[in-house]
Amino acid sequence: MSAETPQPGRGGLVTRLLLGAVGVVVGVYGAWLVLSRQDSRQLGSLARYLVGGIVLNDVVIATVALLAGVAVVRLLPRAARAPVVVGGVVLASTTLLAVPVLLSYGRKPDNPTLLDRDFVGGWWVFAGVVVVATAVAVVVRLRRARAAAAGSET
Repeated sequence: MSAETPQPGRGGLVTRLLLGAVGVVVGVYGAWLVLSRQDSRQLGSLARYLVGGIVLNDVVIATVALLAGVAVVRLLPRAARAPVVVGGVVLASTTLLAVPVLLSYGRKPDNPTLLDRDFVGGWWVFAGVVVVATAVAVVVRLRRARAAAAGSET
């Protein structure tokens, strides 16, 4: 017997093609808007930003994620893997989104109402909550796995 991969029905194929076409149209329209309304200096800045983002993602973030995944699989028991991965994704993605405020981009001395909070302190509180929630989830899952293993041995 060979296990065949189920193929999408005709409706699924049509839906994917339509969604792909809509995505292409929206992308072309967005590119047209950018190219028609920006000067060459702004386009150069945009190109550096996009290339930098791609390089940062593909070289740094993807490598760190891959190494973290290898470490999680090799070092942690099966029951602990999912909570650690979820906690890591939540913490990493939120940290990346918070970089501008954590580094105070946009703060202006003449307007003290901009970035007027302790964002770094808030991030530490958030990170602590994520770490504690992850640890609790790991303990709960490990206990359930041990209980299930003990129940199946009797």
